[in-house]
Amino acid sequence: MASSCCGKGRAPVVVPLLALLAVSCALSVSASGGAGGNGTRTAEFRSGDELRAYRTILARMVRMNKASVKTIQSSDGDVIHCVPAHLQPAFDHPKLRGQKPEAEPVDRPKIVVSHDAAGEEEEGDAEFPQAWSDGGESCPGGTVPIRRTTESDLRRYSGSLRRYGMKPRAAGVRRDSTSDGHEHAVGYVTGDQFYGAKASLNVWPARVASAAEFSLSQIWVISGTFGNDLNTIEAGWQVSPQLYGDNSPRFFTYWTSDAYQATGCYNLHCSGFVQTNRRIAIGAAISPASAYNGRQFDISLLIWKDPRRGHWWLQLGSGPLVGYWPSSLFSHLGGHANMVQFGGEVVNTRPAGSHTPTQMGSGHFPREGFNRAAYFRNVQVVDWDNNLLPARDLRLVADHPACYGIQGGYNRAWGDYFYYGGPGRNVHCP
Repeated sequence: MASSCCGKGRAPVVVPLLALLAVSCALSVSASGGAGGNGTRTAEFRSGDELRAYRTILARMVRMNKASVKTIQSSDGDVIHCVPAHLQPAFDHPKLRGQKPEAEPVDRPKIVVSHDAAGEEEEGDAEFPQAWSDGGESCPGGTVPIRRTTESDLRRYSGSLRRYGMKPRAAGVRRDSTSDGHEHAVGYVTGDQFYGAKASLNVWPARVASAAEFSLSQIWVISGTFGNDLNTIEAGWQVSPQLYGDNSPRFFTYWTSDAYQATGCYNLHCSGFVQTNRRIAIGAAISPASAYNGRQFDISLLIWKDPRRGHWWLQLGSGPLVGYWPSSLFSHLGGHANMVQFGGEVVNTRPAGSHTPTQMGSGHFPREGFNRAAYFRNVQVVDWDNNLLPARDLRLVADHPACYGIQGGYNRAWGDYFYYGGPGRNVHCP
């Protein structure tokens, strides 16, 4: 059960500066001491850009600690800071500096009954299941929960600190090539103008083979070409030992306006996404998760463009709003999306020359069906008139079907749906 400290009448917990400065020494030692005998890491850390990146992360850590009006210790080891909404990292962005979170939009997407009069199964407004709020914890009004970045997070990170919290360049969206080691099993729609997407997906504690890999399931809202101008908005669940330090499935967001080169990040690791909800912590563990041959837990996510202000909002089912990506962050997504993807992604580093055993979804193939395989159900898109419609002409594709598969269908309860995923390495996927 989550417990709280540093409430009213007590000073917020502040990480000692000496402890934070010790991270610099630890990082310098690890960089010069080997990283597999590669001197690149040393050169990067000693460069001016790398040092500035470290100082920026350090400054944000200290600032969030100081700004916190309540600190919540989660049962899974996370520390959640309740930070005044106008002091969250989003407003460090040059285009957002000095702003405050905007009011929630009035006009939400409207459900249109179609597909032979089959309607969407409506979700209730149940509490989003996260470990830190197990005991009914939430942040006070006017604040938002921010997961603390710790010293161990920085020590654990193997890449350049200039890209801390970012995806590898040009590796996050399914294309025709998987030479970058990212593999997908997705459903997608294209050839139209899209103003949002919605689906329900079940959450699994996918096993990830190494810290250099991850497994995720998400919605991608995409615009631009697949060159350096690619814009994406992403949300879902992810297991990433390097980013979070454990194998728990975690709620995440992402965005980029230049094909993952220099803009955007996971969660609140950089400026951009504006959080408005005080009960949902981005980057925190989703608990409980689904069990094989047991109870299934799914989350319903809706990403949609406010027709009045143009921002892209993230909503949980038919219930609470989490926050928004300001339209000013984007070029192509300042207007609309031209593709939407739904599904799973893993990183395959080919340990020992073989395919990774990192799981996608439940780690079981689609043919096993309900209670065993991962799924997306009620797959929908938002049209120009702010209507939620079935994702017609949904195309299903798996990069390596022997490793991770996908198969779909339609019924009145689930609308358009698909099962996806698999175990990775097996006798048919060497």
